[in-house]
Amino acid sequence: MYERNLVTQLKSRMREKRRFMQIITGPRQSGKTTALIQALDSLDFPRHYASADAPAASSPEWLSNEWEQARLLQKQTGTDTIFAVDEIQKIKQWPSIVKQLWDEDTRKKTDLKVILTGSSSLLIQKGLSESLMGRFEILFCPHWNYAECREAFGYTLDEFLYFGGYPGAAALKDDEERWARYIGASIVEPAIARDILFMEEVRKPALLRSLFNLGAAYSAQELSFTKIMGQLQDAGNTVTIAHYLDLLEKENILCGLRKYSPSKLQIRQSSPRFMVFDTSLMTYAEGTTRERLLGDPVKKGRLVESAVGAYLLARSKEEGFEVFWWRERDDEVDFVIQKQQRISAIEVKSGRAKKSGGSIEFKKRYPQALFLLVGSPQCGLEDFLLGNRAFFSS
Repeated sequence: MYERNLVTQLKSRMREKRRFMQIITGPRQSGKTTALIQALDSLDFPRHYASADAPAASSPEWLSNEWEQARLLQKQTGTDTIFAVDEIQKIKQWPSIVKQLWDEDTRKKTDLKVILTGSSSLLIQKGLSESLMGRFEILFCPHWNYAECREAFGYTLDEFLYFGGYPGAAALKDDEERWARYIGASIVEPAIARDILFMEEVRKPALLRSLFNLGAAYSAQELSFTKIMGQLQDAGNTVTIAHYLDLLEKENILCGLRKYSPSKLQIRQSSPRFMVFDTSLMTYAEGTTRERLLGDPVKKGRLVESAVGAYLLARSKEEGFEVFWWRERDDEVDFVIQKQQRISAIEVKSGRAKKSGGSIEFKKRYPQALFLLVGSPQCGLEDFLLGNRAFFSS
């Protein structure tokens, strides 16, 4: 079975002295549980695994009992022991319970190493910010990238562009209707209904769903908030739309990239450029067959740009940089990434007609920036998505 880098990271952390609990988070159906099981199976430590998916697992008492079993195992073996809980966000009041039990182990010097996984980034982030500061490290499990899908599933570049990086959907790529039903029922609807609507007070659920469908279909395009409201029924105001877009971003399915500016105020006030976190979400929202979408230069061009954007978003979470886009009047750059004082401008040669000159103007304003033209002989699309190009100058 294919092993992602996350497995290696987990094994390395578990071999370290007990210091922090490890929190694995990321999009739904991205392989968090699989990576956890692979890591546990390859380690020699005693372990106790529990899944909060079980019907009786929603109570704090359940979590306390499972933790106590892990402690007993550690006492019996007298050695470092791993306690792993899958889907921790499903347990009521989990942050306070975890804090109490972790701190007890710390005081008593119990060598119990803890791994928690959670599919809902909203639930995990709120829990961590409320109770567990200073006690955890986060390991992010992103959507699968092109290199992983090519090696694990034999994807061609066009297949990756259309079907994206959800491993559970790979077996369905020869049946597009069945694949689309899987994406809707197993990924989009649970992310919205079970995570966002369960966690947040959303007064207009239909608007949230409509915003996702609009934004995913318009991925790689800029829409002002005024235009967004014009496209949606019962859209409310710009504050509501911006809030819902923020919730979709935290759920790792759709975001609105901001325009790059040295001024933080101008960044906050800019219109968003929609960007999916995985191209499958765009093709699902488009509802167009693979043959028609890839045969349309304009739509395929936006799909290519979305693939580059999704790849940058995934890498940004792991490597700590920010992703923007840039436009001044008629001059435009597809992506601008910034890490501390280093910035890079990334233009995508996608096949659709675009105005030229943006990169030249950007370079005039920011001469220190590295420039990459993805799709050129020097930086091919496939080469870029395989991770063979440095993002920043050394």
